[in-house]
Amino acid sequence: MRYRTAVIGAGRIADSHIRGIQAIPDFALVAIADVNEERARELGQPDQLRCYTDYREMIRKEKPDAAIIALPHYLHREAAIFCAEHGCHLMIEKPMAIGLNECDEIIDAVRRCGVKAMVGHTQHYMAANRAARELVRSGALGTLVMINDTRHGNYFAADRPDWFFRKALAGGGRMMNLGSHSVDRIQWITGRSICKVKASLTFYGNRGDVEGSGLVYAENADGVPITISQSGYIGAPRNELELIFTGGMIRIEGGNKLSVSRGGNYEQADIEAGESSFARQYGDFLEMIRSGREPECSLDYARGVIAVVESMYHSHECGRIIEVPQAGRISGNAL
Repeated sequence: MRYRTAVIGAGRIADSHIRGIQAIPDFALVAIADVNEERARELGQPDQLRCYTDYREMIRKEKPDAAIIALPHYLHREAAIFCAEHGCHLMIEKPMAIGLNECDEIIDAVRRCGVKAMVGHTQHYMAANRAARELVRSGALGTLVMINDTRHGNYFAADRPDWFFRKALAGGGRMMNLGSHSVDRIQWITGRSICKVKASLTFYGNRGDVEGSGLVYAENADGVPITISQSGYIGAPRNELELIFTGGMIRIEGGNKLSVSRGGNYEQADIEAGESSFARQYGDFLEMIRSGREPECSLDYARGVIAVVESMYHSHECGRIIEVPQAGRISGNAL
């Protein structure tokens, strides 16, 4: 069976979703919707996908088996519930929603309607992260003693859409949009939830009312200390995760370079690139639909990421350590 699939939203991330789903022969991409008709037609590859300016009309007319929700964050809840009520399986671009209450409404709708759903946390599908996860869980480097995650890059670039800079629409700034990647890769690679956070944020951006940086001290369920450093101001770009063990160290740069130290300098590890991260993600999506197997990015897991990010904002506001409520369970499924 081929699953007829529709895309909702034609922003910058939609092209990656389209290429990912086109890599899986069991999906048939049939339509795309965006309020900007020209943008929808451009991504829809003229004469290949039917284009709509109203996603509700598209879902009603096309009756797809699955829907990809690639809308601004504040529209995820509304679109997910509508599509679930019309029988669509869901791939929701991260973050799942702009708050825990909205996450809960999506989960309730999916369960009530009997459809399958997952969230597109692509860190799970990057080659270096997958290889690091296997190494961490093998125990070959001993006991994990600390984690440092650093990610810098210009968040306030002129080409970023304005809704990203309005907290009511985006749920937050640098920490919601990119800090969620840090939370996700730390939790998934180690298999342990972040349980407490102490955060300090800054608000020096030249657009909107969202934070431009955050420095976070956290601990996971085993009490392992974690730092997350995110900056969105002008400077040298950096994207690095370092895990330190009693018998060595792991460094991940981006999602494609893995280096390991076993007592000396870092040595780059050979990793098999294979499929793109989005193609792997849609392979997981297909398996979820077909077998009912819990995906690596289940709704409960994605809700847990939002719980950590919300706790960061709460910690900054009140100036103290926050215990993360209902930390998300980490899936044990192998990719």
